[in-house]
Amino acid sequence: MSVIKFKRPLIAGVALFALANLAFAHGDVAPQPVNTDALPEVGEDWLSENPYRDAGEEVWQTAVQIGASGYNQNCARCHGLEVISGGLAPDLRFLEAEEFGDEWFVERFREGYTQNGTTKMPAFGELLGQKAAWAIRTYIEARPDDAAIEDQSAELKDIRDQLAAGDADVEALKARLREIAGEIETLSGAPVADSIAFRAANLLEANPSDTAHAAETLTIGLSAAH
Repeated sequence: MSVIKFKRPLIAGVALFALANLAFAHGDVAPQPVNTDALPEVGEDWLSENPYRDAGEEVWQTAVQIGASGYNQNCARCHGLEVISGGLAPDLRFLEAEEFGDEWFVERFREGYTQNGTTKMPAFGELLGQKAAWAIRTYIEARPDDAAIEDQSAELKDIRDQLAAGDADVEALKARLREIAGEIETLSGAPVADSIAFRAANLLEANPSDTAHAAETLTIGLSAAH
């Protein structure tokens, strides 16, 4: 496939150039296995669209969690922590969360990338399998717009401080975190952004007394944003 569709037209030219001239330092790194037992089976034949994107909230969140682990072990070295590229590799956050983007992603995942006879990116397909591929894809496409998080950083810091103090109105803060999460979009066009506001709200939903963990999630996320 030669067509690569990105959400932001302004960066498409740069991204296409980068994709044609990748200089990954990944060839000497052995792919690390990803435990995908918690994900639904997807069959033996490779799919052309992400099966976890619209599979329901529980499956989607599981895919994001597993994909985060798989990405950090196998992809972050070149594509950056939280998928924020340092410039040598394309910023995969902008790869459209639709069939064109899925097809390009899964082909590169399966086949890898070789330049002048040198492996710049290993072929992950046979080693990690299709479930791992789509979990990593789900994690990547769910990355939030970091500029939107920056716009909300002052209020998120205030919420963090209230949660850390241990005497906050947890229900009110959880509701506000949900509202903020709803205002933060992905860069890929995927319907839900796995933002720090989204994560903190989910932690409070699961355990309203776990304010320390929610505050820590906001602290780490705000630090990463900078």
